[in-house]
Amino acid sequence: MTDVGSGPALPVAGLTPLTTLDYPGRLACVVFLQGCPLRCGYCHNPHMIPPRRGQVREWREVESFLETRRGLLEAVVFSGGEPTRHPHLLLAIQRARERGFGIGLHTAGSYPRRLSTLIPNLDWVGLDVKGGAAQIDRITGRGRQWRQLCDSLDQLLAADLALECRTTVHWRDFDEATVERLARWLAAKGVRHYALQWARPQQCLSPSYQQPSPIANPLPDLAKRLRPLFETLSVR
Repeated sequence: MTDVGSGPALPVAGLTPLTTLDYPGRLACVVFLQGCPLRCGYCHNPHMIPPRRGQVREWREVESFLETRRGLLEAVVFSGGEPTRHPHLLLAIQRARERGFGIGLHTAGSYPRRLSTLIPNLDWVGLDVKGGAAQIDRITGRGRQWRQLCDSLDQLLAADLALECRTTVHWRDFDEATVERLARWLAAKGVRHYALQWARPQQCLSPSYQQPSPIANPLPDLAKRLRPLFETLSVR
C-alpha cells in the first residue's frame, strides 16, 4: 500500500512548463497523467491510454518544478489521459493549492463520484463533451458514458467555478446537424463557454480516423449560427 503521507503516487506522463491555452486567462503549466478508460478513435495521445501504477517520486519532481515557478506561474492544470481516474489526484491538487497556484482540470466526466470530491478545490474545468446520447458510447468505446457525462456536467454547473465545455469533431462521428443539436442542448443546460475542435487526422488511435476529411471543415460557419447561444464560442 502506498504511503500517501509521503506524497501522492501519480503516474506523470508529461509536463508542459508554460501555456496560455490550457487555462483561459492564466499562465499555467500542465501535468499530464497516464491512463484513460476511453478509446476515442481520433485520440491524438494514444500513448497516454495504457494505465500504470504511479510512484511518489513522480509527483515530488512536479512539486520541485512548482517551487521554482512560484510568482511566475498562476495555475496548474491536470490533464491526461483522464486525470480523475487516479485516487491520489485530490492530494496532489491540495498540495499545489497550498503553494498558491490556481487549479484547472481537463476531464471527460467519466468518474462523477470522484469529481465531486475534487470540485471544492478547483478553479476552472475544461469538460470534454465527447458526443450526445446517441453517439457518445460509440465514440468513446465505453458504455454508460452519457449518464456519467450528465452527472458530471450537472455538478459542475451547480458549482461556483469557471467551466468550458468543448467537443472534438471528427467527420466519422458527426455531421453538422448532430453538432448543432449537441451545442443547443448544452446551451439549454446553462453552459456559457463552448469550444469546437476539428479533429486532426495525424497520430489517431484508430487508423481509420487518419484519413483526410472528404468534406471541408464546417465549424466556422456553424459557429456563426451558434455563437448567440453562448457568452463565448471558439473554434480551434
